[in-house]
Amino acid sequence: MSKAPREDIDESAIEVGHPKEWAVGIPGVMVSLKRGMEQMGPVRTVRTLRLLNQTQGYDCPGCAWPDPLGHRKPAEFCENGAKAVAEEATKRRVERDFFATHSLEELDAKTDYWLGQQGRLTEPMVRREGASHYEPISWEDAFALVAEKLHALDSPDQAAFYTSGRTSNEAAFLYQLMVRAFGTNNLPDCSNMCHESSGAALSETIGIGKGSVTLEDIGKADLIVVVGQNPGTNHPRMLSALEEAKEGGAKIIAVNPLPEAGLMRFKNPQRPLKVFGEGTSLADEFCQIRLGGDLALFAAIGQLLLEADAVDHEFVEQYGHGFAEYAEHLRGLDWAAVERATGLELDQIRRVADLFAGSERTIVCWAMGLTQHKHAVPTIREVMNVLLMRGMMGKPGAGACPVRGHSNVQGDRTMGVWEKMPDAFLDALEKRFGVPMPREHGFDTVDAIRAMNAGDVRVFFGVGGNFVAATPDTEATEKGLRDCDLTVQVSTKLNRSHAVAGRTALILPTLGRTERDRQEGGDQFVTVEDSMSMVHASRGRLAPASEQLRSEVAIVCGVARALFGEQHPIPWQRFERDYDAIRDAIAAVVPGCADYNQRVRTKNGFVLPHPPRDSREFPTATGKANFTVNEFEAPSAPKGRLLLQTMRSHDQYNTTIYGLSDRYRGIENGRRVVFVNEKDLAELGLSNGQIVDLVSEWADGERRAERFRIVDYPTTEGCAAAYFPEANPLVPLESTAAASNTPTSKSIVVRLEPRS
Repeated sequence: MSKAPREDIDESAIEVGHPKEWAVGIPGVMVSLKRGMEQMGPVRTVRTLRLLNQTQGYDCPGCAWPDPLGHRKPAEFCENGAKAVAEEATKRRVERDFFATHSLEELDAKTDYWLGQQGRLTEPMVRREGASHYEPISWEDAFALVAEKLHALDSPDQAAFYTSGRTSNEAAFLYQLMVRAFGTNNLPDCSNMCHESSGAALSETIGIGKGSVTLEDIGKADLIVVVGQNPGTNHPRMLSALEEAKEGGAKIIAVNPLPEAGLMRFKNPQRPLKVFGEGTSLADEFCQIRLGGDLALFAAIGQLLLEADAVDHEFVEQYGHGFAEYAEHLRGLDWAAVERATGLELDQIRRVADLFAGSERTIVCWAMGLTQHKHAVPTIREVMNVLLMRGMMGKPGAGACPVRGHSNVQGDRTMGVWEKMPDAFLDALEKRFGVPMPREHGFDTVDAIRAMNAGDVRVFFGVGGNFVAATPDTEATEKGLRDCDLTVQVSTKLNRSHAVAGRTALILPTLGRTERDRQEGGDQFVTVEDSMSMVHASRGRLAPASEQLRSEVAIVCGVARALFGEQHPIPWQRFERDYDAIRDAIAAVVPGCADYNQRVRTKNGFVLPHPPRDSREFPTATGKANFTVNEFEAPSAPKGRLLLQTMRSHDQYNTTIYGLSDRYRGIENGRRVVFVNEKDLAELGLSNGQIVDLVSEWADGERRAERFRIVDYPTTEGCAAAYFPEANPLVPLESTAAASNTPTSKSIVVRLEPRS
């Protein structure tokens, strides 16, 4: 299988310079303002940014890093948050003339960057079966078309309903309610591809699949470990919290195959003296680990802590289960295998273990670098073993911190967007609405793609996101969508998923988070949940990009009325008219959401309950915090091959490409690059700047991504990196993490094949 660039790429145009040592500072501020001016103009830039992440404003459509509960800075956002707002509040428009001019085939030939830069969608569009272009359609006819195609299915399970993390709590709750009232649990979402492994491991070990720390805990910690995460690009506001913790005396350990700029030195734009000075050197210890070696590292740390008797025996005895079996397993640890798997020297591992042993308040933060391996769930369980051994649960300044990358992906899950929601949640839905709920588990993202390719899913409905660019095995994903009878994309802007259409395809344009949401009952607000379980309001203030736009809530309710009829027991019209009615239903159904309407109207909203954090109660099968035995596992590559990870550039957020720059890594004017250690280049007989194909090798054959420029970069030896979605074609549907079914995008065995 081969995947070539969408358009002719001039690799010679890519500029490779020196990575910048700062993560945020004057350059970031200038980029933010420049992008804002380009997309929005000066007045709109000031108007939007001053309300971003403010209590009476709107929540950032970027990452899920929490906002401070106390004083908020006038600029409570990062460079990438400002870019996200500029992209959404842009003055550029995609109107019916655009679609009349550009055929589906022409759109498919464009790059992801080009598609995103065309501007906001303005009216519903349909691609009729056999047609070459999208054409306008009324909202009523669009809803009727969706209902017609769904009713024509042999079973509700022949439809899959995808959700992005930008969806509000209100829209997510109604969406899962509509899907289940239709009769299926096929609710794949973006969590399946990112932190599903975290949820699986945390649910097993502490009984709840969410992190256990608050933003205030970061400032109280003695030790913070940032593993498999690049906050400088993906969660830049986290750097301010790390800076404050560092100034308070905390030690910081960075564990990553790449030396990421933000963790090396941070220049805070909110503090001018820091910007013009040397900045803050954040990482006290940088562990440049081999891809996938994290399980071995934490097993080694655990063994050294046992050896030093650095165990919180009181916590283990009172709250723990399975510690003896875990300890016995670690005593047989193969240290030579640890060194091979991690690429780290034993002396450094001992220094790290000593920091764990000396800390009374430890937080471990992680992201995709842990969750997207075949052994991701055992790795995170091993992280939890170390935290539990030290008693780092249920006390200030300590705990587990999976850092979610999408602004409301955690809220979507809380609201019921999951293919495996427990019976208690479904019982509560039935009690509230009097409509039977399906009990058989549905398809997650990977299984939904498999089902589309097998002909078992014939309708795909996506609310937000960019399904094609977010998923693995790009050719299989595209084929599956094109084989569907109907694909529906609820979107703010044009993206790859609109160019990969089903036999019939709909584009339903929706309001962005920056825009005023006015319904029959007056102006509405929505709510979101951040990465640390805080639920708060978000109020858009800008005039909508088009009078034709409808909110996600209104779109879901419109589809539901067409699907079920006006006499349905669920009051869809009332929900659309007044979002308070939705929140009253949430309060009755979702655990921890009592008095929802009242609590989200307070200044900072409210925090959802977390028994392990709040009271050291563990809702696991044993009623305790579970230690686990995890068999040693680490990926490896044969001679002549490398382990490749996919990652984001700095000019990117999730699947949205803001530009062609990655200044922290020294890349300008391009994205088809592969980062390789100079020693590996010498051994492979390759050179810096050479153009190669990336070829991954699997049991079912090879997968190829064409024409990448080699960049000599200080990655861990034997490891390489490339951006997604360009490298997504290399990951097959069959390569997923055990227990979570998350694609293994961080451990791909590849060879670099020179272009002739």
